[in-house]
Amino acid sequence: MTSRYLEIHPTDPQLRLIRQAVEIIREGGVVVYPTDSCYALGCHLGDKAAMERISRIRETDRHHHFTLVCSDLSEIANYARVSNAQYRTLKAFTPGPYTFILQATKETPRRLQNEKRKTIGIRVPDHPVPMAILDELGEPIMSSTLILPGDEHPMTDGREIQERLYHFVDAVIDSGNCGLEPSSVIDLAGPAPVVVRRGKGDVSAFG
Repeated sequence: MTSRYLEIHPTDPQLRLIRQAVEIIREGGVVVYPTDSCYALGCHLGDKAAMERISRIRETDRHHHFTLVCSDLSEIANYARVSNAQYRTLKAFTPGPYTFILQATKETPRRLQNEKRKTIGIRVPDHPVPMAILDELGEPIMSSTLILPGDEHPMTDGREIQERLYHFVDAVIDSGNCGLEPSSVIDLAGPAPVVVRRGKGDVSAFG
């Protein structure tokens, strides 16, 4: 398998190329795409085989939290139970470089949830390229930070990503360097917010 290499403008994404990326996702492909924190691996929401490919690329186990990347908060209620207080938190910090862990709804397929805790990670990125992809796709995508086994930091150079992953992914979307810091992960599923990972984004509001 050889992946497509799509150079998409970071602030003014070319619709023709966005549509190509969306077509690849719809057909079961795995794509590398930029976010407001770092590059990520993404696939179609319902595609078990594509999710398994991402797990193999990252060498993660069954307890790994995939993230549901959404275009806005209205999509989240289909997949996560959100109280009024949690909604206010989400509204204040999205879009932005944060991943929030919430209790999954009963309708959320089990493979999308953390197996032990029945939770799901939710993210609304502040970057024109994923927003354009989500808008064209019309639904969230499953995602995982692009940190490869043995690497300390996420990969950030599009050409290097293409060189290392072209046998393993269907498309690399290069929108330039988008940073080395993954999103901050905040667990909202318990009685009080817990900072699980300090990444990009100020976490001082979460104690």
